[in-house]
Amino acid sequence: MAITKDQIFAVADELDAAGQSPTLAAVRKVIGGGSFTTISQAMAEWKARKAEKEAPIREAPPSTVTELLASLGGEVWSAALAMANGRLQSERAALEEARSQIEAEKAEAAELADQVSAELDASKTERAVLDAEITRLRGALAEQQAAGAGLAEQLAGANARLDEVSKRADQLNAELERVGGQNADLIRTLADITKPQKGPKAGG
Repeated sequence: MAITKDQIFAVADELDAAGQSPTLAAVRKVIGGGSFTTISQAMAEWKARKAEKEAPIREAPPSTVTELLASLGGEVWSAALAMANGRLQSERAALEEARSQIEAEKAEAAELADQVSAELDASKTERAVLDAEITRLRGALAEQQAAGAGLAEQLAGANARLDEVSKRADQLNAELERVGGQNADLIRTLADITKPQKGPKAGG
């Protein structure tokens, strides 16, 4: 969500009330981010409002001054010149303060730019680390998939050989049964052949 001008004003007021300088970087840090352009524009308006509140009240010269000017002439003129010189000095001081404020704002902008640049560099570094980790994981996954494919191929070959061995065992068992039957027949035949024959009884 984009930050609002009221949020920036509120943070600036809090920092100012706490005796801290409401710099662009300080305001952005309290808010937790935000556009440099938005913060800079809002802070310029905030400082202008603060300057208006702190500006001294200027009033027209009182009637006594005009009366003295009329009656005293040169003496009042000298006083007016002194006032003008004082005002000139005040305006020069105000201009100097404005120049200092501009320099401070430039320094704040540079500080904020450095902060944003550091955050951007940190994000780039983190992104590079994540990309490297993703590449590593993809490589490991490809290796595991290749190893799994090899194991599957070996398992298929082993199953095929097992089927062949099983079929061969069935064939050998059938052959063994056939040979066993033949042996039983031969044994019975030999027993019949070797059985003693009964002859005729004598004196019959």
